[in-house]
Amino acid sequence: MSRPRNDPGELAELPTALSTDRPKGDQIREILHRLTGTLEAGSVLPSERVLAERLGVARMTVRQEVDRIVAEGRAARRPGGGTFVAETPPPKMMVASSFSRDMLARGLTPGSKVLDHAVITATGELAARLEEPEGTSVLRLVRLRTADGEPMAIERTNLSLRRYPGLEKLDFGTLSLYGELAERWGVVLGLVSASVVASPVDPVDAELLGIAANTPCLIISSDPRTASGDVIESGRSIYRSDRYDVTIAYRAT
Repeated sequence: MSRPRNDPGELAELPTALSTDRPKGDQIREILHRLTGTLEAGSVLPSERVLAERLGVARMTVRQEVDRIVAEGRAARRPGGGTFVAETPPPKMMVASSFSRDMLARGLTPGSKVLDHAVITATGELAARLEEPEGTSVLRLVRLRTADGEPMAIERTNLSLRRYPGLEKLDFGTLSLYGELAERWGVVLGLVSASVVASPVDPVDAELLGIAANTPCLIISSDPRTASGDVIESGRSIYRSDRYDVTIAYRAT
């Protein structure tokens, strides 16, 4: 006999009642997190009615927690088809974070292929964005960033060689840019101001990223500063929208 559509066979693993010394919502949330963490994507979760009867709580109490995990992206609703385990969401990209650090935190191996590594002279808008005098030597660095060998982003950046003398001698095919800035020049990341635009990219960049030319990407322009207020870099990067979403942290004052 086939299982009921809204009962994927996991009820045997669930408690038959909730503890009286903890909030019911917290306990239901933990149960739902456990289910969405162990069931395969696309699996139908026990219905609100089934969970309410099993746990001895009001259906509205269950619904509130189901709404919460849907908002978190752990589950999704299908009209007429119940609630099911969502696909694993794309990694969140912190605007004020290192690509290498982000990937390592997710258990992925970060990689880089240097596409351009040249010393240029800052003039006009670039000099202004770096807050350097015109004529300052600048490292122009373009890298294809990968995770476990898969293309994720193209990062383009410019850094003042007056602030970071010798930076142009380093091999950023193997080194982390922000790791080296921190270790060699004591750079501590401070304020990050960034703009994010969703847009298709040119065919050359699309080919590098392994996507169709009309696929929207996240284009992020930023001029991050050190904790003491100096501009670190002036960058414009392209991130695959099917592999990233963006988290922007801020503090209300």
